[in-house]
Amino acid sequence: MNLTRIRPFIPWLLAVAAIFSAFLYFPGSAPDEDQVNLALRKAADRMLRASGDSTSRIPAFERLEGNTWTVRIESGFSYKDWPSALQSSLDQHGIRNSYRVAVRRCLDNFIDLGYQQADLADSLPVPCSGRESPEGCHYLEVVFQENNTVPGVSALVLILLALLAALAPVRVRASDTRWMQLGNSRLDYAGQILIFNGKSQSLTFRETKLLRLFAENPNRLLEREFIVSQVWADEGVLVGRSLDVFVSRLRKKLADDPSISIAAVHGVGYKLEVRD
Repeated sequence: MNLTRIRPFIPWLLAVAAIFSAFLYFPGSAPDEDQVNLALRKAADRMLRASGDSTSRIPAFERLEGNTWTVRIESGFSYKDWPSALQSSLDQHGIRNSYRVAVRRCLDNFIDLGYQQADLADSLPVPCSGRESPEGCHYLEVVFQENNTVPGVSALVLILLALLAALAPVRVRASDTRWMQLGNSRLDYAGQILIFNGKSQSLTFRETKLLRLFAENPNRLLEREFIVSQVWADEGVLVGRSLDVFVSRLRKKLADDPSISIAAVHGVGYKLEVRD
């Protein structure tokens, strides 16, 4: 097959791909922040009442990176009542976004229990619903999804774009990769990858930004206010606990490298300690 004969038709193929995608891809939107807050508080109230607690004050849910919402619960609660309480509250407030739930220990951010909305449609019980309700301090985390697509569409569009890319001449740019050394680890902050001893770990955008800030200031104490202003300045609303959550995540990903660690100075901030 002579591929050069097809190149004149590439603009038409791109137009067809765009039209096809427009009909089959339905971008959703993030749920309204106020409605989510009200729905989550109502669900938490129902869950606590189900566990016999009708007097405790319900702490405010905090919005972390993206559409992640979390609340700190100091005492035990009725986890088995949470799925129905949450779904009922979301329905009442007109929130149709899919979501997943995780119950994390305050001590180490470890997930004790969890499920996703799709599990509610199964005839089987929600995962972990039959287990004992968690005791002690936990963070109840709800993560909402923004977009809904028709199954298979994303793969179809990717295949079509790959075909067009193969047919059209492309000028390859020089690599945009940027590397930073952290002890015995390396950070590719363009690709959002942390590498130690041949093992690669993917980082989120915010994790990468925070780790890069630490890497640019090794063995230097950074105050909380400074870190938040540098890493979360584009958020508009600054959330205090976001910093602690992301430091906890980075500590786990740096745990294999004994040459570096993130130390906390209570009431002041954090410091990336790099050892020779």
